[in-house]
Amino acid sequence: MPEQARIVIVEDTLSLARVYQDYLRADGHVVDHVVSGTNAIERLRHDPPDVLVLDLILPDIDGREVLRAAAQIAPDCKIVVITAHGSINVAVEAMREGAWDFLLKPFTADKLRDTVTKAIKGAPALQSAPDIDLEGPDADEMYFDIIGGSENMRDIYRIIENAAPSRATVFITGESGTGKELAAEAIHRRSERAKDPFIPLNCGAIPKDLMESEIFGHVKGAFTGAVSDREGAAHRADGGTLFLDEICEMDLDLQTKLLRFIQTGSFQKVGGSSIEKVDVRFVCATNRDPLEEVRSGRFREDLYYRLHVIPLHMPPLRDRDNDILQIANFYLQRFTREEGRDFERFSPEVSALFARYSWPGNIRQLQNIIRNIVVLNNGTEVALSMVPRPVNSGTDGDQFGSGTIEAPPPHPVVSNEPGGPGRHWAGDPEALAFLAGARQMRKVVENHNSGRSNQLLGAGAGGNFGGEDQTTLSPSASGSGRLGFGEIKPLWQVEKQAIEEAIERCGGSIPRAADALGVSPSTIYRKKQSWEESGL
Repeated sequence: MPEQARIVIVEDTLSLARVYQDYLRADGHVVDHVVSGTNAIERLRHDPPDVLVLDLILPDIDGREVLRAAAQIAPDCKIVVITAHGSINVAVEAMREGAWDFLLKPFTADKLRDTVTKAIKGAPALQSAPDIDLEGPDADEMYFDIIGGSENMRDIYRIIENAAPSRATVFITGESGTGKELAAEAIHRRSERAKDPFIPLNCGAIPKDLMESEIFGHVKGAFTGAVSDREGAAHRADGGTLFLDEICEMDLDLQTKLLRFIQTGSFQKVGGSSIEKVDVRFVCATNRDPLEEVRSGRFREDLYYRLHVIPLHMPPLRDRDNDILQIANFYLQRFTREEGRDFERFSPEVSALFARYSWPGNIRQLQNIIRNIVVLNNGTEVALSMVPRPVNSGTDGDQFGSGTIEAPPPHPVVSNEPGGPGRHWAGDPEALAFLAGARQMRKVVENHNSGRSNQLLGAGAGGNFGGEDQTTLSPSASGSGRLGFGEIKPLWQVEKQAIEEAIERCGGSIPRAADALGVSPSTIYRKKQSWEESGL
């Protein structure tokens, strides 16, 4: 490969492409630019360059499709992928599919030039953690995948910088949605283990009967359904980092085995007899107060002190000053690009609203609110009218009636015939949610308890809908029309039916059902256990 190499940059953001071109042309290379994955494949087919610098997020196709095409039509082309989206696993997967090396945004000009130079010379790819200057401008933008430069986040970055090179266990605490897994990944990526696996395991999303197998693996025949040997997370994380999320959800019996594993680095597969030894760095996290869990007897004290070597508390979003708007703008740009919208900014009223709102769901809630805005609206500026409840009311809301759940507009037609046109009301909690909305759901419960359930929403004679004379509803009709809906079920029955239906629609996957319902998997497991214990 000549020293003056031919390089093609695949990047749909023109400003970034020009910057990359200037960096590489300074070394005397011939640098061209294409804006889409389709154009990149055409260039590889007809005039393959020496190096292709490829952004994985493209407007037309997934960047990994370009990788797969390059392996067939231009196998000699070295590909350097760029990504700032998702976890490091995305970049690692790209390496497995043929990428020569990868760069994680933000990166410096020297980092880009050095990586491309190594690709030109055919030097083995060696990905190291990006240099982070905590006092420089990059710290105000992104630290690995963590966005924000507020003072308390700079403190987090300093702890990560100091803790990452060590083998010491890090115990991350913080509310749900504050970025605990991103912090765990940053610790891994900043450590000497960065080239080895980062294995996350959610202790709250896996039934306790399967948790031991998930961690340690099992041998064939160890239990019903164990049709072959299976490696657990401990084996897969050998040489790297094992991240135990929601550690306080772990069963007490398994905590004893985990303690021994942490102390000795050795374990047995379920049903096995041989001892395996691995080299694993442990990082764990919880959204609970671990000391309170110890006091209540739900978490072993000796395990707590074994894990709680370097504490790291992720601050809630409401305590992160100007980070709120920085994160909001980041996701606005990302979702605008993904959804093909035109948004460029938030209106001053929306910015002020976001800054004063308390964000009880933290970054996850902010992310979902912005996704909602981008999917359901379009324009160059996000207006106040586009912001859904409860944020646009300025209140946090409670679980049921104060706007935490904003029901979609009601279905226009209601039918009392299952499978017929429109929606079947009686016994259908999803229809109830559509027609009544979250606030009306609370009224259902209150009126049922007071014996006035047939007055809610103005029940019609006989409680019938539709029939031959179906009723067309408007958004206001759900609060003032004369609609009968049969017998009101107790709230726990509605909840149980909704959860069971979600699990069935998700193919039996509780984590997927929990994601669709907007709750944690552990919530569903606890409710199912409560129903079983009560014989419901």
